[in-house]
Amino acid sequence: MRNPVGTHVLVGAGLVRGALASALELGCEAMQVFVGNPRGWALSPGRPAEDAAFREACAEAGMRVLIHTPYLVNPGSPTPATHERSMALVAHNLRRAVEIGAEGVVVHTGSYVDPAGGVAEHEAALGRVREGLLPVLDALEDDGDGAAPWLLLEPTAGQGRSLCAGVEDLAPYLAALDDHPRAGICLDTCHVFAAGAPLDEPGGATATLDRVVAIGGPGRLRLVHANDSMDVRGAFKDRHQRLGEGHIGVGAFGELLAHPATAGVPFILETPGSRDVGDAGIALLKDLRGPT
Repeated sequence: MRNPVGTHVLVGAGLVRGALASALELGCEAMQVFVGNPRGWALSPGRPAEDAAFREACAEAGMRVLIHTPYLVNPGSPTPATHERSMALVAHNLRRAVEIGAEGVVVHTGSYVDPAGGVAEHEAALGRVREGLLPVLDALEDDGDGAAPWLLLEPTAGQGRSLCAGVEDLAPYLAALDDHPRAGICLDTCHVFAAGAPLDEPGGATATLDRVVAIGGPGRLRLVHANDSMDVRGAFKDRHQRLGEGHIGVGAFGELLAHPATAGVPFILETPGSRDVGDAGIALLKDLRGPT
């Protein structure tokens, strides 16, 4: 399928009776889930029988599955306990991805927190990213079958001391990870717009994706979070809006869906009401995508 579309769904009653049932009711072709408390550090174990049933049911339905790590994860944190817990959560979520058949795990690229905000602090934080994430990425290669999940780096909206907000920030971030072959990119449209990408201009979304490919290389973009923005370009505010009701506008999403770099890439909504039956977002993305 050119671009499977869907939204982030709640697990609720379980992976099959909760997440998958909701996704199918909403008309999703792809979905994103949390596999634990999104605001906690607990490494929530799975249930082998439920995991297997979920994998089989998703395969039968042709449902693409992504996992999002908890919000507390910060690969660049200068606090040893936070950094250690963050890496444990990333590794755990990647294991859960294998268990439930998810193709990728989204992780926010993080911040260096230090209010001084100098070059030295930034470089030290990228060093912590390298120290923490490279071993996790290298462990993925041990599978050797090409089916290991991707770790999907999601640039933030530029608030605080972001390590990776604008598209240009992907270059040093990926360099810190030696451009690892399992380090993918999750492009959140609200985030990159908040950080200054001209998605609200004709041709702006196309130019933004061109730059993503120039930096990351072909095939590294693995997921798009399709979110409009409540705020104007460059506001550094992470406030999502329904598609066409914010400052980005519908045209940008048509450009993104038509770009060669998004061929086969899922588009996942994280917008207000996108989990509600009857919400227009999924249908709008399907209309913009055109016939499959």
